[in-house]
Amino acid sequence: MSESCNSRHFSWLMKSCFPNPNNTSPNSFIRLPLNVPDHCSVSTTVSSLPDDLLLECLSRVPPSSLPALSLVCLRWARLLQSSYFFDLRRRLGRLENFVFAVSATDSGLYAASLRFHDDADALWKVAFFLPNDAVSLGSFHGLLSHARLSAVGHRIFIIGRDSMVRYDTWSRTVVARSAMIFPRKKFATAVVSGKIYAAGGGPRTSAVEEYDPDSDAWRVVAHAPRRRYGCFGAAVDGVFYVIGGLKIGASVDEPSRAAANAEAHVYASSMDLYNVEARTWMRSRAIPGGGCVVAACAAAGYVYVLASHAVELSFWRFDARRRSTSNSNKGSIVNSGFGEWCRLKSPPLPAQVRFDSTVRFSCVGVGVKVVLIQVKGCIDDLLRRSGRGLRDLREGLVLLYDSASGDWNRGADLPEVIQRTACVCVEC
Repeated sequence: MSESCNSRHFSWLMKSCFPNPNNTSPNSFIRLPLNVPDHCSVSTTVSSLPDDLLLECLSRVPPSSLPALSLVCLRWARLLQSSYFFDLRRRLGRLENFVFAVSATDSGLYAASLRFHDDADALWKVAFFLPNDAVSLGSFHGLLSHARLSAVGHRIFIIGRDSMVRYDTWSRTVVARSAMIFPRKKFATAVVSGKIYAAGGGPRTSAVEEYDPDSDAWRVVAHAPRRRYGCFGAAVDGVFYVIGGLKIGASVDEPSRAAANAEAHVYASSMDLYNVEARTWMRSRAIPGGGCVVAACAAAGYVYVLASHAVELSFWRFDARRRSTSNSNKGSIVNSGFGEWCRLKSPPLPAQVRFDSTVRFSCVGVGVKVVLIQVKGCIDDLLRRSGRGLRDLREGLVLLYDSASGDWNRGADLPEVIQRTACVCVEC
Protein backbone atom coordinates (compact mmCIF):
# COMPACT_ATOMS: atom_id res chain seq x y z
CA MET A 1 0.00 0.00 0.00
CA SER A 2 1.42 3.38 -0.99
CA GLU A 3 1.91 6.22 1.46
CA SER A 4 0.31 8.88 -0.78
CA CYS A 5 -2.90 8.88 -2.74
CA ASN A 6 -3.28 8.65 -6.52
CA SER A 7 -6.38 10.05 -8.15
CA ARG A 8 -6.53 7.08 -10.52
CA HIS A 9 -7.55 4.94 -7.54
CA PHE A 10 -10.60 7.07 -6.68
CA SER A 11 -14.06 6.05 -7.63
CA TRP A 12 -16.37 8.33 -9.57
CA LEU A 13 -18.30 8.86 -6.34
CA MET A 14 -15.33 10.44 -4.60
CA LYS A 15 -14.39 12.51 -7.66
CA SER A 16 -17.91 13.90 -7.84
CA CYS A 17 -17.40 15.57 -4.48
CA PHE A 18 -15.01 18.09 -5.99
CA PRO A 19 -15.40 20.80 -8.66
CA ASN A 20 -14.15 20.41 -12.21
CA PRO A 21 -11.94 23.43 -13.02
CA ASN A 22 -12.69 23.02 -16.75
CA ASN A 23 -16.41 23.40 -16.21
CA THR A 24 -17.38 26.98 -17.18
CA SER A 25 -21.10 26.50 -16.77
CA PRO A 26 -22.79 29.23 -14.69
CA ASN A 27 -24.37 26.47 -12.60
CA SER A 28 -21.05 24.87 -11.67
CA PHE A 29 -20.28 24.32 -7.99
CA ILE A 30 -17.35 26.79 -7.84
CA ARG A 31 -16.47 29.42 -10.45
CA LEU A 32 -12.84 30.36 -10.96
CA PRO A 33 -11.86 33.97 -10.16
CA LEU A 34 -11.79 36.25 -13.15
CA ASN A 35 -8.30 37.52 -12.38
CA VAL A 36 -6.61 34.13 -12.87
CA PRO A 37 -4.04 34.40 -15.70
CA ASP A 38 -4.67 32.35 -18.80
CA HIS A 39 -1.40 30.49 -18.46
CA CYS A 40 -2.24 29.25 -14.94
CA SER A 41 -4.10 26.01 -14.47
CA VAL A 42 -5.98 25.29 -11.24
CA SER A 43 -6.82 21.72 -10.24
CA THR A 44 -8.13 20.17 -7.04
CA THR A 45 -7.62 16.54 -6.07
CA VAL A 46 -8.57 14.58 -2.99
CA SER A 47 -4.91 13.95 -2.17
CA SER A 48 -4.27 17.71 -1.91
CA LEU A 49 -6.89 18.25 0.82
CA PRO A 50 -5.79 18.67 4.44
CA ASP A 51 -6.74 15.94 6.89
CA ASP A 52 -9.71 17.76 8.41
CA LEU A 53 -11.41 18.35 5.04
CA LEU A 54 -10.63 14.83 3.86
CA LEU A 55 -12.19 13.44 7.05
CA GLU A 56 -15.33 15.48 6.41
CA CYS A 57 -15.62 13.85 2.97
CA LEU A 58 -14.81 10.32 4.11
CA SER A 59 -17.22 10.51 7.03
CA ARG A 60 -20.13 10.78 4.56
CA VAL A 61 -19.22 7.66 2.57
CA PRO A 62 -21.64 4.69 2.87
CA PRO A 63 -20.45 1.99 5.31
CA SER A 64 -20.18 -0.61 2.54
CA SER A 65 -17.46 1.47 0.80
CA LEU A 66 -15.24 2.02 3.86
CA PRO A 67 -13.29 -1.29 3.69
CA ALA A 68 -12.26 -0.55 0.09
CA LEU A 69 -11.33 3.07 0.88
CA SER A 70 -9.02 1.94 3.68
CA LEU A 71 -6.91 0.17 1.04
CA VAL A 72 -6.31 3.26 -1.13
CA CYS A 73 -3.18 4.39 0.76
CA LEU A 74 -1.64 4.45 4.22
CA ARG A 75 -2.84 7.99 4.88
CA TRP A 76 -6.46 7.05 4.25
CA ALA A 77 -6.09 3.93 6.38
CA ARG A 78 -4.79 5.97 9.32
CA LEU A 79 -7.58 8.54 8.99
CA LEU A 80 -10.30 5.89 8.77
CA GLN A 81 -9.00 4.26 11.95
CA SER A 82 -8.77 7.51 13.93
CA SER A 83 -11.15 8.45 16.72
CA TYR A 84 -11.92 11.73 14.90
CA PHE A 85 -13.38 9.80 11.98
CA PHE A 86 -15.74 7.81 14.19
CA ASP A 87 -16.70 10.93 16.16
CA LEU A 88 -17.66 12.65 12.89
CA ARG A 89 -19.75 9.69 11.74
CA ARG A 90 -21.39 9.50 15.15
CA ARG A 91 -22.42 13.17 15.00
CA LEU A 92 -23.73 12.65 11.46
CA GLY A 93 -25.71 9.61 12.58
CA ARG A 94 -23.94 7.36 10.05
CA LEU A 95 -22.54 4.76 12.43
CA GLU A 96 -24.09 1.31 12.34
CA ASN A 97 -24.12 -0.98 15.37
CA PHE A 98 -23.16 -4.64 15.24
CA VAL A 99 -22.83 -7.32 17.90
CA PHE A 100 -19.97 -9.72 17.21
CA ALA A 101 -19.79 -13.17 18.79
CA VAL A 102 -16.41 -14.89 18.38
CA SER A 103 -15.95 -18.64 18.86
CA ALA A 104 -13.14 -21.17 18.26
CA THR A 105 -13.61 -24.75 17.03
CA ASP A 106 -11.33 -27.62 16.06
CA SER A 107 -11.27 -26.35 12.46
CA GLY A 108 -10.88 -22.60 12.90
CA LEU A 109 -12.36 -19.34 14.17
CA TYR A 110 -15.97 -18.25 13.73
CA ALA A 111 -17.20 -14.67 13.98
CA ALA A 112 -20.97 -14.09 13.91
CA SER A 113 -22.28 -10.54 13.47
CA LEU A 114 -25.74 -9.26 14.33
CA ARG A 115 -26.74 -6.00 12.64
CA PHE A 116 -29.52 -3.89 14.14
CA HIS A 117 -32.20 -2.41 11.90
CA ASP A 118 -35.07 -0.15 12.86
CA ASP A 119 -37.34 -1.50 10.13
CA ALA A 120 -36.37 -5.16 9.84
CA ASP A 121 -35.52 -8.20 11.93
CA ALA A 122 -31.83 -8.62 12.66
CA LEU A 123 -30.18 -11.87 11.58
CA TRP A 124 -26.74 -13.31 12.37
CA LYS A 125 -24.13 -13.55 9.63
CA VAL A 126 -21.26 -16.00 10.14
CA ALA A 127 -17.70 -15.72 8.83
CA PHE A 128 -15.08 -18.45 9.14
CA PHE A 129 -11.29 -18.08 9.42
CA LEU A 130 -8.45 -20.55 9.23
CA PRO A 131 -5.40 -20.14 11.47
CA ASN A 132 -2.31 -18.57 9.89
CA ASP A 133 1.39 -18.37 10.63
CA ALA A 134 0.96 -15.52 13.13
CA VAL A 135 -1.98 -17.06 15.04
CA SER A 136 -2.26 -20.79 15.57
CA LEU A 137 -5.49 -22.68 16.18
CA GLY A 138 -4.25 -23.77 19.59
CA SER A 139 -3.88 -20.15 20.67
CA PHE A 140 -7.49 -19.49 19.61
CA HIS A 141 -8.74 -22.13 22.05
CA GLY A 142 -6.59 -20.71 24.82
CA LEU A 143 -7.77 -17.19 24.10
CA LEU A 144 -11.49 -17.87 24.05
CA SER A 145 -11.69 -20.09 27.13
CA HIS A 146 -11.93 -17.02 29.36
CA ALA A 147 -11.33 -14.17 26.90
CA ARG A 148 -12.66 -10.62 27.00
CA LEU A 149 -13.47 -8.70 23.83
CA SER A 150 -12.91 -4.95 23.35
CA ALA A 151 -13.71 -2.99 20.18
CA VAL A 152 -11.81 0.10 19.05
CA GLY A 153 -13.47 1.38 15.90
CA HIS A 154 -13.92 -1.49 13.48
CA ARG A 155 -11.21 -3.61 15.13
CA ILE A 156 -11.94 -6.25 17.79
CA PHE A 157 -9.24 -7.16 20.30
CA ILE A 158 -9.58 -10.70 21.67
CA ILE A 159 -7.75 -10.57 25.01
CA GLY A 160 -6.76 -13.83 26.67
CA ARG A 161 -4.84 -14.77 29.78
CA ASP A 162 -1.38 -14.42 28.25
CA SER A 163 -1.99 -13.57 24.57
CA MET A 164 -4.06 -11.28 22.37
CA VAL A 165 -5.15 -11.11 18.72
CA ARG A 166 -6.83 -8.38 16.69
CA TYR A 167 -9.70 -9.14 14.33
CA ASP A 168 -10.34 -6.53 11.62
CA THR A 169 -14.05 -6.55 10.71
CA TRP A 170 -13.34 -4.74 7.42
CA SER A 171 -10.56 -6.90 6.02
CA ARG A 172 -11.67 -9.99 8.01
CA THR A 173 -8.12 -10.77 9.03
CA VAL A 174 -6.65 -11.86 12.38
CA VAL A 175 -3.19 -10.77 13.56
CA ALA A 176 -1.31 -11.33 16.81
CA ARG A 177 -0.88 -8.37 19.19
CA SER A 178 1.03 -7.80 22.42
CA ALA A 179 -0.19 -9.65 25.49
CA MET A 180 -0.97 -8.01 28.83
CA ILE A 181 1.90 -7.44 31.23
CA PHE A 182 0.28 -9.60 33.95
CA PRO A 183 -1.54 -12.86 33.17
CA ARG A 184 -5.24 -12.57 34.00
CA LYS A 185 -8.29 -14.82 34.01
CA LYS A 186 -11.92 -13.69 34.16
CA PHE A 187 -10.93 -10.03 34.31
CA ALA A 188 -12.61 -6.72 33.43
CA THR A 189 -11.96 -4.67 30.27
CA ALA A 190 -13.39 -1.51 28.75
CA VAL A 191 -12.48 1.11 26.15
CA VAL A 192 -12.01 4.77 27.10
CA SER A 193 -10.93 7.36 24.49
CA GLY A 194 -9.67 4.73 22.08
CA LYS A 195 -7.58 2.82 24.64
CA ILE A 196 -8.29 -0.49 26.36
CA TYR A 197 -8.17 -0.83 30.15
CA ALA A 198 -7.89 -4.13 32.01
CA ALA A 199 -8.20 -4.88 35.75
CA GLY A 200 -8.82 -7.83 38.04
CA GLY A 201 -8.29 -11.51 37.39
CA GLY A 202 -4.68 -11.45 38.61
CA PRO A 203 -3.96 -13.21 41.93
CA ARG A 204 -0.55 -11.55 42.32
CA THR A 205 -1.25 -8.00 41.22
CA SER A 206 -3.80 -5.21 41.58
CA ALA A 207 -2.41 -3.33 38.57
CA VAL A 208 -4.70 -1.62 36.08
CA GLU A 209 -3.24 -1.83 32.58
CA GLU A 210 -3.78 0.46 29.60
CA TYR A 211 -3.33 -0.65 25.99
CA ASP A 212 -2.61 1.75 23.12
CA PRO A 213 -3.65 0.17 19.78
CA ASP A 214 -1.44 2.57 17.80
CA SER A 215 1.78 1.58 19.57
CA ASP A 216 0.67 -1.99 20.41
CA ALA A 217 1.92 -1.56 23.99
CA TRP A 218 0.54 -2.17 27.50
CA ARG A 219 1.49 -0.11 30.56
CA VAL A 220 0.43 0.05 34.21
CA VAL A 221 -1.51 3.23 35.01
CA ALA A 222 -2.96 2.52 38.48
CA HIS A 223 -3.55 -0.08 41.20
CA ALA A 224 -7.10 -1.15 42.08
CA PRO A 225 -8.28 -0.82 45.70
CA ARG A 226 -9.50 -4.44 45.62
CA ARG A 227 -8.38 -7.56 43.79
CA ARG A 228 -11.31 -9.16 41.99
CA TYR A 229 -11.73 -12.45 40.13
CA GLY A 230 -14.59 -13.08 37.72
CA CYS A 231 -15.37 -9.37 37.34
CA PHE A 232 -16.83 -7.42 34.42
CA GLY A 233 -15.89 -4.10 32.85
CA ALA A 234 -17.77 -1.11 31.44
CA ALA A 235 -16.96 2.51 30.60
CA VAL A 236 -19.12 5.64 30.62
CA ASP A 237 -18.08 9.29 30.51
CA GLY A 238 -14.38 8.63 31.04
CA VAL A 239 -14.83 6.24 33.97
CA PHE A 240 -13.70 2.58 33.93
CA TYR A 241 -16.06 0.40 36.00
CA VAL A 242 -14.73 -2.84 37.53
CA ILE A 243 -17.90 -4.70 38.49
CA GLY A 244 -18.60 -7.73 40.69
CA GLY A 245 -16.39 -10.76 41.05
CA LEU A 246 -14.89 -12.48 44.08
CA LYS A 247 -12.08 -11.47 46.37
CA ILE A 248 -8.61 -12.77 45.49
CA GLY A 249 -6.35 -13.70 48.41
CA ALA A 250 -6.94 -13.73 52.17
CA SER A 251 -6.73 -10.80 54.54
CA VAL A 252 -3.73 -10.35 56.78
CA ASP A 253 -5.67 -10.89 60.01
CA GLU A 254 -7.42 -14.03 58.66
CA PRO A 255 -11.04 -13.06 59.43
CA SER A 256 -13.62 -15.54 60.62
CA ARG A 257 -15.76 -17.51 58.19
CA ALA A 258 -18.76 -15.22 58.76
CA ALA A 259 -16.70 -12.10 58.13
CA ALA A 260 -15.12 -13.66 55.04
CA ASN A 261 -18.55 -14.54 53.63
CA ALA A 262 -19.78 -11.01 54.26
CA GLU A 263 -16.72 -9.55 52.52
CA ALA A 264 -17.18 -11.89 49.54
CA HIS A 265 -20.80 -10.73 49.27
CA VAL A 266 -19.65 -7.09 49.14
CA TYR A 267 -17.22 -7.86 46.33
CA ALA A 268 -19.82 -9.76 44.30
CA SER A 269 -22.36 -6.91 44.33
CA SER A 270 -20.08 -3.85 44.23
CA MET A 271 -17.97 -2.00 41.68
CA ASP A 272 -14.86 0.18 41.71
CA LEU A 273 -14.79 3.35 39.62
CA TYR A 274 -11.55 4.56 38.01
CA ASN A 275 -11.44 8.08 36.53
CA VAL A 276 -9.12 7.63 33.55
CA GLU A 277 -8.34 11.31 32.93
CA ALA A 278 -7.75 12.21 36.59
CA ARG A 279 -6.02 8.87 37.35
CA THR A 280 -7.98 8.59 40.58
CA TRP A 281 -10.45 6.14 42.11
CA MET A 282 -13.97 7.31 42.87
CA ARG A 283 -16.22 6.11 45.67
CA SER A 284 -17.27 2.50 45.27
CA ARG A 285 -20.91 1.73 44.47
CA ALA A 286 -22.90 -1.41 45.29
CA ILE A 287 -26.18 -2.85 44.02
CA PRO A 288 -28.91 -2.02 46.56
CA GLY A 289 -30.34 -5.55 46.46
CA GLY A 290 -26.99 -7.32 46.70
CA GLY A 291 -26.55 -10.56 44.82
CA CYS A 292 -23.76 -11.77 42.55
CA VAL A 293 -23.11 -9.92 39.29
CA VAL A 294 -23.26 -12.36 36.35
CA ALA A 295 -23.22 -9.84 33.47
CA ALA A 296 -22.75 -6.11 32.97
CA CYS A 297 -22.38 -3.53 30.19
CA ALA A 298 -22.73 0.19 29.41
CA ALA A 299 -25.34 1.75 27.13
CA ALA A 300 -26.43 5.34 26.49
CA GLY A 301 -24.86 6.82 29.62
CA TYR A 302 -25.88 4.04 32.02
CA VAL A 303 -24.32 0.86 33.42
CA TYR A 304 -26.60 -2.17 33.30
CA VAL A 305 -26.08 -5.09 35.69
CA LEU A 306 -27.62 -8.55 35.80
CA ALA A 307 -27.41 -10.05 39.31
CA SER A 308 -28.13 -13.56 40.57
CA HIS A 309 -29.88 -14.20 43.90
CA ALA A 310 -29.80 -18.03 43.81
CA VAL A 311 -33.56 -18.32 43.18
CA GLU A 312 -34.03 -15.38 40.81
CA LEU A 313 -32.28 -12.80 38.63
CA SER A 314 -32.53 -9.04 38.99
CA PHE A 315 -31.72 -6.37 36.41
CA TRP A 316 -30.40 -2.95 37.46
CA ARG A 317 -29.48 0.39 35.90
CA PHE A 318 -26.81 2.70 37.32
CA ASP A 319 -26.79 6.38 36.26
CA ALA A 320 -23.19 6.90 35.11
CA ARG A 321 -23.63 10.35 33.54
CA ARG A 322 -21.16 12.60 35.35
CA ARG A 323 -21.61 15.74 33.25
CA SER A 324 -23.48 18.40 35.19
CA THR A 325 -26.24 20.55 33.77
CA SER A 326 -27.00 24.19 34.48
CA ASN A 327 -30.05 25.18 36.51
CA SER A 328 -31.51 28.15 34.63
CA ASN A 329 -33.82 29.10 37.51
CA LYS A 330 -31.10 29.38 40.15
CA GLY A 331 -28.13 30.04 37.87
CA SER A 332 -26.16 27.15 39.37
CA ILE A 333 -24.69 23.84 38.25
CA VAL A 334 -26.52 20.74 39.43
CA ASN A 335 -25.68 17.04 39.12
CA SER A 336 -27.71 15.04 36.61
CA GLY A 337 -28.36 12.11 38.94
CA PHE A 338 -25.00 10.37 38.90
CA GLY A 339 -24.84 7.33 41.17
CA GLU A 340 -28.55 6.51 41.33
CA TRP A 341 -29.65 2.87 41.05
CA CYS A 342 -32.94 1.77 39.49
CA ARG A 343 -34.33 -1.77 39.41
CA LEU A 344 -35.71 -2.75 36.01
CA LYS A 345 -37.84 -5.56 34.64
CA SER A 346 -35.98 -8.86 34.84
CA PRO A 347 -35.25 -10.69 31.57
CA PRO A 348 -37.78 -13.43 30.68
CA LEU A 349 -35.39 -16.37 30.97
CA PRO A 350 -36.42 -20.04 31.37
CA ALA A 351 -37.04 -21.04 34.98
CA GLN A 352 -34.16 -23.52 35.02
CA VAL A 353 -31.62 -20.79 34.34
CA ARG A 354 -32.52 -18.95 37.52
CA PHE A 355 -31.61 -21.91 39.70
CA ASP A 356 -28.26 -22.84 38.22
CA SER A 357 -25.21 -20.57 38.38
CA THR A 358 -23.26 -22.62 35.82
CA VAL A 359 -25.06 -20.89 32.94
CA ARG A 360 -23.06 -17.91 31.65
CA PHE A 361 -24.33 -14.71 30.08
CA SER A 362 -22.84 -12.03 27.88
CA CYS A 363 -24.25 -8.50 28.14
CA VAL A 364 -23.58 -5.94 25.39
CA GLY A 365 -24.75 -2.33 25.05
CA VAL A 366 -25.88 -1.35 21.54
CA GLY A 367 -27.03 2.24 21.31
CA VAL A 368 -30.03 2.53 23.64
CA LYS A 369 -30.51 -1.26 23.75
CA VAL A 370 -28.99 -3.96 25.91
CA VAL A 371 -28.35 -7.35 24.30
CA LEU A 372 -28.33 -10.29 26.72
CA ILE A 373 -26.93 -13.52 25.30
CA GLN A 374 -27.12 -16.88 27.04
CA VAL A 375 -23.76 -18.34 26.07
CA LYS A 376 -23.84 -21.67 24.29
CA GLY A 377 -21.57 -24.51 25.32
CA CYS A 378 -22.07 -24.17 29.08
CA ILE A 379 -25.57 -25.60 28.65
CA ASP A 380 -24.14 -28.78 27.13
CA ASP A 381 -21.91 -29.33 30.17
CA LEU A 382 -24.81 -28.67 32.51
CA LEU A 383 -27.07 -31.13 30.73
CA ARG A 384 -24.45 -33.86 30.79
CA ARG A 385 -23.99 -33.45 34.55
CA SER A 386 -27.65 -33.11 35.43
CA GLY A 387 -29.12 -35.61 32.98
CA ARG A 388 -31.90 -33.22 31.99
CA GLY A 389 -33.34 -33.31 28.50
CA LEU A 390 -32.51 -30.79 25.79
CA ARG A 391 -36.02 -29.37 25.98
CA ASP A 392 -35.48 -27.94 29.46
CA LEU A 393 -33.04 -25.22 28.43
CA ARG A 394 -32.57 -23.08 25.35
CA GLU A 395 -29.11 -22.61 23.89
CA GLY A 396 -27.87 -19.36 22.40
CA LEU A 397 -30.90 -17.40 23.59
CA VAL A 398 -30.74 -13.69 22.68
CA LEU A 399 -32.90 -11.10 24.47
CA LEU A 400 -33.09 -7.38 23.66
CA TYR A 401 -33.89 -4.75 26.29
CA ASP A 402 -35.20 -1.40 25.02
CA SER A 403 -34.29 1.33 27.53
CA ALA A 404 -36.93 3.66 26.06
CA SER A 405 -39.91 1.33 26.51
CA GLY A 406 -38.49 -0.80 29.33
CA ASP A 407 -39.53 -4.00 27.53
CA TRP A 408 -37.67 -7.19 26.68
CA ASN A 409 -37.97 -8.75 23.22
CA ARG A 410 -36.68 -11.95 21.69
CA GLY A 411 -33.81 -11.67 19.19
CA ALA A 412 -32.39 -14.14 16.72
CA ASP A 413 -30.71 -17.08 18.50
CA LEU A 414 -26.98 -17.61 18.11
CA PRO A 415 -26.06 -19.82 15.13
CA GLU A 416 -25.42 -23.47 15.92
CA VAL A 417 -21.70 -23.22 15.13
CA ILE A 418 -21.10 -20.54 17.78
CA GLN A 419 -20.04 -22.19 21.05
CA ARG A 420 -18.46 -20.78 24.24
CA THR A 421 -18.50 -17.34 22.72
CA ALA A 422 -17.34 -13.89 23.81
CA CYS A 423 -19.32 -10.88 22.58
CA VAL A 424 -18.78 -7.17 21.91
CA CYS A 425 -20.49 -4.22 20.18
CA VAL A 426 -18.77 -2.69 17.15
CA GLU A 427 -19.58 0.68 15.56
CA CYS A 428 -18.84 0.84 11.81
